[in-house]
Amino acid sequence: MKQSYLDTIRLIERLHRRFLDVIKTELDRLGVEDINNVQTLILFNINEEQLTVGELTARGYYLGSNVSYNVKKLVENGYLQQERSPHDRRMTRVRLSDRGLELTQKIDQLYQRQADELAEGIASADQLSEINRVLHAIERYWSSYMSFLR
Repeated sequence: MKQSYLDTIRLIERLHRRFLDVIKTELDRLGVEDINNVQTLILFNINEEQLTVGELTARGYYLGSNVSYNVKKLVENGYLQQERSPHDRRMTRVRLSDRGLELTQKIDQLYQRQADELAEGIASADQLSEINRVLHAIERYWSSYMSFLR
């Protein structure tokens, strides 16, 4: 069991790195040079919502300092629009600009193509659902483990 557990952890890490490579390859194919793969994922995860940097961080996808830096770059490059809250001037919310929406639509098309290709013999929807169930269980286990140690 220990070896299988360690293999799973390593595979999760490798898959994440490989996925970032896939996004970078798609950006290169599209001729997009002013945004990186992590920033692209931030855009995709914001999608049509309007969020604060804190909310992005709280979702657990990114580290706080990295989110602030990447949001700043995304605003500078015209992918995000940043607005101060009318109620609390210290808080800013971000949303996708037209340019950001256009790129996320292209990334969504990539995901659809890949999902279609996976369904042609690599993994069924049921198999992916089972993988996701197990990965969510591991995530809950790790979260409870950390809470127990605090």
